[in-house]
Amino acid sequence: MKRILIVEDVAQTRRWLCEIAENAFPGCSIEEAASMRGGLAAAAASADFDLALIDLGLPDGSGLEVLRSLKLVCPDAVPIVTTVMGDDAHIVAALSAGAEGYLLKENPADLLTAQLKRLADGTPALSPSIARRIMEHFRYTGPAADPEEELTAREKEVLGLIGRGHRNVDVAASLDLAESTVASHIKSIYRKLGISSRAEASWHATRMGLTLNKPGEPSGR
Repeated sequence: MKRILIVEDVAQTRRWLCEIAENAFPGCSIEEAASMRGGLAAAAASADFDLALIDLGLPDGSGLEVLRSLKLVCPDAVPIVTTVMGDDAHIVAALSAGAEGYLLKENPADLLTAQLKRLADGTPALSPSIARRIMEHFRYTGPAADPEEELTAREKEVLGLIGRGHRNVDVAASLDLAESTVASHIKSIYRKLGISSRAEASWHATRMGLTLNKPGEPSGR
């Protein structure tokens, strides 16, 4: 990893992340941004970042916006979320936006350094607790037998939208359906996939590649 972007608003934490990156990739060049706007500007100005460490809670918006922008202008970069938020909702949102790793800042520096070094072997940078949450998700829900065959085309559209965080009313408006019809589709999706929550639906939508926005489609909440 030669060029690294670090987006973090707390100066002390940003310096800490810089040291971790330097230890993982000696001789790397690091660009820093302290806000969403700064991160967006850095992403727009350069198309040759190899890695980005992105905080989610920035003072002027979400780090996911930086992540999405980076994926568009620098598709070869590896975007990794570095955050204190380890709940399912934030993990799902990050994966849906294209994150290729999820590290918790509560972990010690040597562990994060080791996780980043393993990127060279093709191993995703995941904090142990995040990896466990992902494993537990599939252990308890079980894999869908063959979701792409079982779901109808309309159900896939609905799943893709709820996977991006849309409410039922938003899905109804996007697909020109009644809310009651959307609710029926969701009930059918849950039954076919063997799930019971929107977080689980988002996992499956991401796995099936249904979470990419189409031109002119709202970006979700």
